[in-house]
Amino acid sequence: MKRTLMAAAVAMTVSFGAQAADVSPAVVYDMGGKFDKSFNEAVSKGVKRYADETGAEVKEFEPANDSQIEQGLRRMAKRGSNPVIAVGFNQAHALEKVATEFPDTHFAIIDMVVDKPNVESIVFKEHEGSFLVGALAAMASKTGKVGFVGGMDIGLIRKFECGYEQGAKFVNPGIEVFQNMTGSTPAAWNNPGKGGELAKSQFDRGADVVFAAAGGTGIGVYQAAKDEGKYAIGVDSNQNYLHPGTMLTSMVKSVDVAAYNTIKEVADGSWKPGVKVLGLAENGVSWAYDEYNKDLVTADMKAKMDSIQQDIISGKIKVHDYMSNNACE
Repeated sequence: MKRTLMAAAVAMTVSFGAQAADVSPAVVYDMGGKFDKSFNEAVSKGVKRYADETGAEVKEFEPANDSQIEQGLRRMAKRGSNPVIAVGFNQAHALEKVATEFPDTHFAIIDMVVDKPNVESIVFKEHEGSFLVGALAAMASKTGKVGFVGGMDIGLIRKFECGYEQGAKFVNPGIEVFQNMTGSTPAAWNNPGKGGELAKSQFDRGADVVFAAAGGTGIGVYQAAKDEGKYAIGVDSNQNYLHPGTMLTSMVKSVDVAAYNTIKEVADGSWKPGVKVLGLAENGVSWAYDEYNKDLVTADMKAKMDSIQQDIISGKIKVHDYMSNNACE
């Protein structure tokens, strides 16, 4: 039986390798829209990088509602796109159906696992990166109160919040962490007005740093922080440039690199299905330190952050993953 499975795996790899030259990438974005300045936009940068380097034509689709996701994935596969990248956990059910219908097409999904022989599932250790920015928030806070604004209330975003809270309390065990979720539907990713309101309510309660893990909704959080003279922390993309002096840092998820590598691996024949997990050790997550926030981070703070990062990578600091038991410990 084991030999049969191995033979099947080899045959599948050979089959995919034979198609390697036939690369016509396609992306179906998450509901927040391609230009959300966050998660989707980071993916688009990775895809654009590949297109710029190779001249490949990239097809893109932005669904307006949930029902269009499956339509978009199927349309891309029918048109011969390869690979087809599904952006976001919300596409898992649709991708499972479409990947079954098109077994010779390479698919990838970011932020969820779909167990199909022609799907690569790319997930991240968001709790590790969030721990880092939580630690920095606690170092920067003068009130001993920090906040978190999430997008859609799902386990993945609770994972961000839990990592953030652990990092803040690692630096200051007595710190108070406020948290609010924007909503329970995909519309929560693109509601900057609501994000601003939630951030302002946290500032009114004494928070002086707020981390937003909310897609386009975060834009409202950052504007509120600027208006109130407080700090904000960006997510997914490096958003430090948006409001220099306000953006303390960003928790960066290398979804751009993940998307780029997926296409490149299909092109060179090294693509493999299965689950790829990217954390600090794999440079899958990080905290942003650049010309836009270097004046906000002292040498002592930077040294402490570097030390914490190494301790997480080495295993000296254990960061609890909310999604392992649906609880923040």
